Amino acid sequence: MENIRYLWKGTNRYKGNLHCHTTNSDGHLTPEEVVKLFKEHGYSFLCMSEHDKYTDLREKFDTEDFILLPGLEASARLMAREGDHSVRKTHHIHGILGTAQMQAQAAKPLFYHMEVVQPPVFYGQWDGAATAQAVCDNMRAHGCIAIYNHPLWSKVNEADFADTEGLTAVEIFNYGTAMECGLGYDTTCWDGMLRDGKHVLAVASDDNHNTGEYEDACGGYIMVQTDALSHDAVVRALMEGSYYSSSGPEIHEWGIRDGAVYVECSEVNRIHFIAGNYVGHGRSFVGKTIDDVLYGAEYKLEGQETYVRVECVDKYGRCAWSNPIFLT
Repeated sequence: MENIRYLWKGTNRYKGNLHCHTTNSDGHLTPEEVVKLFKEHGYSFLCMSEHDKYTDLREKFDTEDFILLPGLEASARLMAREGDHSVRKTHHIHGILGTAQMQAQAAKPLFYHMEVVQPPVFYGQWDGAATAQAVCDNMRAHGCIAIYNHPLWSKVNEADFADTEGLTAVEIFNYGTAMECGLGYDTTCWDGMLRDGKHVLAVASDDNHNTGEYEDACGGYIMVQTDALSHDAVVRALMEGSYYSSSGPEIHEWGIRDGAVYVECSEVNRIHFIAGNYVGHGRSFVGKTIDDVLYGAEYKLEGQETYVRVECVDKYGRCAWSNPIFLT
């Protein structure tokens, strides 16, 4: 098998948060305060993903070392019944403005700053899969990439969204909902999609609202590997999977070498290689005590894996997730 590096040391890395709310929707910090907060914590890019409202503040905030990705968090809601405001299920799908080529080829006009996208609302029952597909298609028609957010928190079943065509990624870690109600982790649905042959990537994010009730900022991020900090370069990296997601640890290098998948990382206590295909494929490397340190590991491929991804977990439970290596 060919040796290949998917992430490698010595490259430009840019830290970003794709899921963020301000006073333009239900966040408690102004856009100015949010930009200041993330810049102080070493972030290079941010998407202000307001609920059903597209914002484009690049002219105001873009600098040589920090950029905004215009976007929105589009939704659809299933209510228990008319007159009852209890939400049974919801789709939240990011639309993040695509590359210049995608914008030029968009089937519909590009969203404009502060444009409101009315969410579809259903009562009693819905066709969840068809609804998710419609929301995703609308984002893509407007020149955006689409990312499915926090499925566990949204109370959806895998059947409600897992077959959606055109998703770039699924949100597998949401720091805000992890802190709010313990529903911030969701690799199970992602692995189900990967096992079904879907080439879908993953992201970690904050979903910060900054209410002050609990910490919800700077806890989930992606680290993009790209030559330059520009809109097109970051979006291309998102589509190609040239990044890792994290709630703390770092992935320095990741690839295939001499028939084995390998990873080099910051100080962790556990490294898991999750593989698709037959039961028993994949392997974990775990320190004998909680204070034992690992800086890397490798998993010898058996030849029948459909994909392999890695999780690097430190002694506090914080994790870095690679995107999958697709082997078929």
